[in-house]
Amino acid sequence: MKSRDELLVRVMAEAEQAGWWKPGQVVVAAVSGGPDSMALLHLLRCMAEERPFRIVAAHLNHRFRGAEAEAEADLVRRTAHDWSVPFELADIDVPAFIEESGMNPQSAARKKRYDFLYKVAAAHRATHLLLGHHADDQAETVFMRVVRGTGVGGLAGIPYRRREGDLELIRPLLRIPKWELLSYCERNEVPYAVDSSNLKRRYFRNAVRLDILPMLEKYNPRLKESLIRLADMAGADDDYMEAETAGMLPRMADRQGEGFRLERRRFRGLHVALQRRLIKLILSYSASHCHSLEFRLIEEILQAMADDRPSVTRIDIGNGWIFVREYDELYVGPPLPHRMRFRYTVSDLTAPFSLQVRETGVQLAFQRLEGAVTSPPENRWEAFFDESELVWPLVVRSREPGDRLEPNGLNGSKKVQDMFVDAKVPRSKRDEWPLLTDAEGRVLWIPGLRRSRYALVGTNTRITIKIAAQDTDTEPRTTAT
Repeated sequence: MKSRDELLVRVMAEAEQAGWWKPGQVVVAAVSGGPDSMALLHLLRCMAEERPFRIVAAHLNHRFRGAEAEAEADLVRRTAHDWSVPFELADIDVPAFIEESGMNPQSAARKKRYDFLYKVAAAHRATHLLLGHHADDQAETVFMRVVRGTGVGGLAGIPYRRREGDLELIRPLLRIPKWELLSYCERNEVPYAVDSSNLKRRYFRNAVRLDILPMLEKYNPRLKESLIRLADMAGADDDYMEAETAGMLPRMADRQGEGFRLERRRFRGLHVALQRRLIKLILSYSASHCHSLEFRLIEEILQAMADDRPSVTRIDIGNGWIFVREYDELYVGPPLPHRMRFRYTVSDLTAPFSLQVRETGVQLAFQRLEGAVTSPPENRWEAFFDESELVWPLVVRSREPGDRLEPNGLNGSKKVQDMFVDAKVPRSKRDEWPLLTDAEGRVLWIPGLRRSRYALVGTNTRITIKIAAQDTDTEPRTTAT
């Protein structure tokens, strides 16, 4: 009985542990014709003989290399036929697409390749797409990201697996070095082609593989192993932090339309690593996902949050999104409507009732009490008025230009706008803050801020009107003036 190939045993064991090797499933293998992808196809074929599942080989001719590319496509086609593996081929003029789209060659080729692979997977109802990236690819990727500048997520390199909708992408060879794959092809007589473009040093990855890493390996012969180990550790750390951040988001931020609201002091209580990741996660909800990769932008937002001086800050994030800090209120998202208008009339107080200000979520509870209530209100979200001195009907409305209030205990009047500024009420909250006025337009009370000197309760008061305000989403709070 022929013994199993040692590399096959390792790949089967890892596939078993990862849980993607299942009988009866359909997988698509991306096969370029090089030794790595041809080794992958052969390994899958051997695995299917032991635990049957269906393999579809998919090859894309990018039309970059003329006759050489045609020969590769023919090699994959013939080999798939000899191994009784269904074969799918696409012939796409990627150079023409590059000229039309303006994309760089690597990005354009990658887009067309994955578009094709996803289409094949959907046509065959495949559950997995298997790719031939190996350990050398991983080491090169990590090194290139270090050179270009990256965070922990970038150090994680190429993921072993990731999900795209109902399709799972798996890289079974990611921990296997290139020399082992070449050796596997030789001892198992696996045919493969050599891509001549891999020798062109004008591509950064080729320069890294052919020149830079070999030079650095003189100082550390196990450099590639070190880079792969770094990717494994960074990947585990990144997975954990991503999960923590995803769980933290609903506790730290409230959705407002397409954007998010945060409370600065709570946010600043988090470790800076979580702060960065939360901002990055929030930015990923914008239409332009490139925002999440801009370290400079994230640091600019964090710096604006860190300033302990009361401030109002606005940063244009781009693509229609903004960051706004208004004292301790933070907002990230599309600009919000600037003006909120509402007006409710209160005329009948024969029985207690509550007024829900729909536009703001604030509820005002009105009570008509016999006699004078001389005890002070519990907080500034509660006020007492002498019914006989009120000019009815009362009105609950949004602020208007020129509004003034004559504060109880002070001489003269003060602009409502200035009172909002003094109390550090965020600009975005001012239009939705309810004001209580009388029939003559005088501002009687700004819940949570100040009460006017009109209709004060005294010893001769026969009927007291008690009004209490509460945000139905949060607990009432006392706001300093």
